[in-house]
Amino acid sequence: MSLIFDEYGRPYIILQEQEKKTRVKGLDAIRSNIAAARTLSRTLTTSLGPKGMDKMLQSQDGDVTVTNDGATILKEMDVENKVAKLMVELAQSQDDEIGDGTTGVVVLAGALLEQALILLDRGIHPTKISEGFDKACEVCLERLEQISQKIEFNENSYEDLVKAAMTTLSSKVVNRYSRQLAEICIKAIFSVADFERKDVNLDLIKVEAKVGGTLEDSVLVNGIVLDKDVSHPQMPKVVENAKICILTCPFEPPKPKTKHKLDIDSVEKYRDLQKAEQEYFRDMVQRVKDSGANVVLCQWGFDDEANHLLYQNGLLAVRWVGGVEIELVAMATHGRIIPRFSEISEKKLGKAGKVREVSLGTTHDHVIFIEDCANSKAVTIFLRGGSKMAVDEAKRSVHDALCQVRNLIRDQRIVYGGGSSEIACSLAVSEFADKVSGVEQYAIRCFADALDAIPTALADNSGLSSLDTLGALKAAQLKEKNPRLGVDCLGLGSWDMKEQNVYETLLSKKQQIQLATQLVKMILKIDDVIGPTDALT
Repeated sequence: MSLIFDEYGRPYIILQEQEKKTRVKGLDAIRSNIAAARTLSRTLTTSLGPKGMDKMLQSQDGDVTVTNDGATILKEMDVENKVAKLMVELAQSQDDEIGDGTTGVVVLAGALLEQALILLDRGIHPTKISEGFDKACEVCLERLEQISQKIEFNENSYEDLVKAAMTTLSSKVVNRYSRQLAEICIKAIFSVADFERKDVNLDLIKVEAKVGGTLEDSVLVNGIVLDKDVSHPQMPKVVENAKICILTCPFEPPKPKTKHKLDIDSVEKYRDLQKAEQEYFRDMVQRVKDSGANVVLCQWGFDDEANHLLYQNGLLAVRWVGGVEIELVAMATHGRIIPRFSEISEKKLGKAGKVREVSLGTTHDHVIFIEDCANSKAVTIFLRGGSKMAVDEAKRSVHDALCQVRNLIRDQRIVYGGGSSEIACSLAVSEFADKVSGVEQYAIRCFADALDAIPTALADNSGLSSLDTLGALKAAQLKEKNPRLGVDCLGLGSWDMKEQNVYETLLSKKQQIQLATQLVKMILKIDDVIGPTDALT
């Protein structure tokens, strides 16, 4: 695109390959952008809440994903429209920062854009709409601070944390086992948490999954789980007081880096070559043995000769261990990663209470458990499931629950779910709008209407009348001055979310409203779009 001036000094734009491009300006551009973003938002609305529907997505490779996680759905969708991609990035940023609430943030952004379109049709300028939304967002954040409650917990008493994690898991496929998985997640977080700094390093929690069994068979392993088996079937299956040699060099003879040619024209020469190779392997295995190691983990493969020698020396060996697992084992066992056999020494060995190979079912699958590591701040959540889809969804659900608990370690304040906090914020924003003069009050009122989209979607997905439910809840919150009243999605007969134990973190809810508002302001500021014809349709 080039800006040119004619002989009178008037500017005009020259586009490269003009016949293949389309330009949309002004309100038409804003409406086009809003329509693209709302299409994605409507797709996710039916997945919100404990009664939300799942989506089945098939990749180009034929892999099938079944999930109701907002970030995963949008990531798997092949989105081409540039503005619609902003919604994908919105869900991803919520997932990266908070880990939960990805569906809610997209639904809220879609509702805000819908209300913005109504204001644009009334002739209100996009800048005024953005300013009004900004003020309403500040009111929401203040109201959330007011209605939040602080929960107390420690390593022996963490029932409130269990309730918060169960709230996250209740909308997933794994909701039948939500209590068991919630407790596993909390114990994992407590194992690695730094309570003084109020921080949790999730890299120290490995989530490993294996198809087979049921979700009830899932366990928390105080150590590392490797999806490998021992390299020789007759090697020891259990090693107590393990001293682990962690290698990133292969058990193979050295290979010259230059081009070479070796002619063997007699039996004696061949035997000499074989003997030299055997000596080389014996030297490598002897170095490992002399260091005091009784377990060998190698990032590369073993030659058959080396594998046999390791077995003869009574060592438990595992080959082809991934780079990420090698680093995690080194952190967990306080071992050093050894790049050359000449550097093997006792000081560099990792230590663990027990290393054992575990057989799974009748499928001849094996995994390696490295338990009671020197660094107790490294654990593995080992998940089982009847199918690959179930196991993958369980991993996503556990990730969300881990993030929820981590957020409560950082900030112990919670708000109540079921749309109760959105209704409380909506009422506060409507009351604030009465005090604002000028055009901005229309934008503030529309922001309040957009907040109602969350409880409305929850009611619709639960088979309730959204209008009747929302009206009754607003009236009840105003009358009783109780911000805990929300949608009874599970039909338990109570609107009080405290009684139903529906907890959400304050961090997550504030982040949702802030991110959705920022995205809407960004889309409203785009008034000129130039691009390929296909991309704008």
